[in-house]
Amino acid sequence: MNSLGIYISVPFCRAKCTYCNFASGVSSAGAHEQYVARVCGEMRSVRRRLRAAGGDDAEIPQQVDSIYLGGGTPGVLSPALIEELGRTLRQEFDIAPGAEITLECAPGQLDDPALSAMLAFGVNRVSFGVQSLIDREAAATGRFHTRAVVLRDLERVRSAGLDNLSIDLIAGMPHQTAASWQESLDVLIATGVDHASIYMLEIDEDSRLGRELLAGGSRYQALTVPSEELTADLYEGAIAFLDEQGLRHYEISNFARGPSQSRHNLKYWNRQPYLGFGLDAHSMVRTRDGSPLRFSNTDVLAEYVRGDATADVRRLSRAEELEEAWFLGLRLRAGVRWDALAAEFGRDRVDLFLPVIEELCALELLNRERDVVRLTRRGVLFSNEVFTRFLGVVHTEPEELVIQIQ
Repeated sequence: MNSLGIYISVPFCRAKCTYCNFASGVSSAGAHEQYVARVCGEMRSVRRRLRAAGGDDAEIPQQVDSIYLGGGTPGVLSPALIEELGRTLRQEFDIAPGAEITLECAPGQLDDPALSAMLAFGVNRVSFGVQSLIDREAAATGRFHTRAVVLRDLERVRSAGLDNLSIDLIAGMPHQTAASWQESLDVLIATGVDHASIYMLEIDEDSRLGRELLAGGSRYQALTVPSEELTADLYEGAIAFLDEQGLRHYEISNFARGPSQSRHNLKYWNRQPYLGFGLDAHSMVRTRDGSPLRFSNTDVLAEYVRGDATADVRRLSRAEELEEAWFLGLRLRAGVRWDALAAEFGRDRVDLFLPVIEELCALELLNRERDVVRLTRRGVLFSNEVFTRFLGVVHTEPEELVIQIQ
C-alpha cells in the first residue's frame, strides 16, 4: 500500500470502432490541447480537492510504481502534449525506478515521433488493441489495421527496445468462425508476446454494433456476429490453447508467460491504491485507518474539460469492502483465500457468505478446495452473475462525500 498506480485516460481515436462502448471519440488537435491541460491541472490539484471534500485523512502515496496510458489511443497526442503529461507527472509524483509504464496502442496509429515521445515519457510496456488478426474481421468493425500492420508495429517497438508486449483479441467479432479464431490465436503465439488479453464481445446499448445486435439491422454487420454459444466456445478454446502454449490464465481476461502479468491491472484486483486522471477515470485510495475511498470523473468530455462536473467520493463501509474483496479477488484465477479474508474482516463476517459459496459450488460456478475459493471454468463464463450473489449479504449504508472538480 506504500506505492501508487496511475491511470491516464486519453479518450481520442482516429475513428470510433463499431463495438466500442468507452467514452472516446474523434476530436481536433485543439481539443487535445485543452484536454491535456485539464488532466495536468487535475494531477496538480488532486490532494487539495480530496481535502476540500472532507477526505483530509486520505493517504495518497507519493511513490508511483505503475502508470497506464489508456483510452482511446494515446499515441494520437502530439509529442509536445505527451511531454507535458510526463513533465507534470514527475513534478507531482515520484516515479519509482523500474516502474511499469504501459501504453495502450492501436496498431498503425503510433508514428515515429509519437513512439520517440513515449520512450522519453518512460514507456516500457505496450498493449496493442488488435482485436482480430484476420483482416476481414478487423475491417468490419472500423479498424484501420491489417495483420501486416500489426506485425510491422511489433517489430518497430521491439527494434526501439520494448520487449514487454501484450495483444488484445475479442471473441465474437463479425464474420468470426472457429477456424478464423484459431488462426488469430496461432498468429498471436507466433508473435512471441508474453501477455494476451482475451475478451468476449459485449452486447449493450453503449456501442453501435451492440445496439444493432439488440434491435436488429445490418449496417454494422450484426448479422455476421457469432452466436453467444459459439462466442463462449471460442473463449473457452482460447483458455485451453493459450495455456498449452505457456500463456497462463491468471485473471478472467488475461494470460501471461512467466512474470509478465500486468502489474498495473493487478492493483485493481488486489485493492491497492490508484489514481485515475482524465475522462471517466476511476480512483481508489485509503484513509489513514485503511478505509477505501472511491471516486471517479464524468464521462462527458465537455463537462470534464470545463471542470464543472462533480464526482462522488464514497467512503466504503466494511461490508462493501468485503463484497469487493470477494468479487475482485475471484477475478484472479488464484482465487480468494478464506483465512486471509477472515484475518482482514473477521471470521464471523466472512462466514456469512458460506450459504452463497455453497449454493454456487452446487451450481458448479465456484470450487472450494480447503482454504481457497475460485471460479470454475463454467463460473468464468458467468462471472458477472456470480459476483452479484455477493452483494447485499452484509448491508450497511456507505458514507458519501461530494467533491467539485475544478
